[in-house]
Amino acid sequence: MTETTEADETNQAKPTGATGEPDGAAVRFPPPFVPLIALAVGIALQFPWPLALPLHGLLRYGLSALLLLGGLAAMGAAMGLFRKIGQDPKPWITTPAIISTGIYRFTRNPMYLGMGLMQAGFGVAVANGWVLLLVPVTCFVIARIAIRHEEVYLEGKFGAEYTDYKARVRRWI
Repeated sequence: MTETTEADETNQAKPTGATGEPDGAAVRFPPPFVPLIALAVGIALQFPWPLALPLHGLLRYGLSALLLLGGLAAMGAAMGLFRKIGQDPKPWITTPAIISTGIYRFTRNPMYLGMGLMQAGFGVAVANGWVLLLVPVTCFVIARIAIRHEEVYLEGKFGAEYTDYKARVRRWI
């Protein structure tokens, strides 16, 4: 497949495939903003309706550190693999290859998993139950606005190679 570029209305070149269509997942909203919005909503909800977590001292900070470090590790491992092969992590940019090594042997979405873990870690650190309760909402929204589009794109581009990978490795954990 030969890649070309086409200019959009903002004069920025977009990679295109052999059909002239943009070569990237149809993700329209940057996924990292989803947990950031959830954090803001959770913090805002805490003022009129406090929902404190019954965790204190070492347990609270230890659990928070574990979640935050786990999230950073998942995201860092994924980003390292992307850099290693020269791939851009933005889902709307062309994907030249399926990464199935490293952390991608255990989860198909380590960056999104990392975002959820970091959101949970922040919620625990500040003892905000709303932030923690919004983690499943964050994961659901990311699955709807990003993952489903990425999977359609990857199945279309890589066919059996991707469906075999998808059968072997879970979406989250």
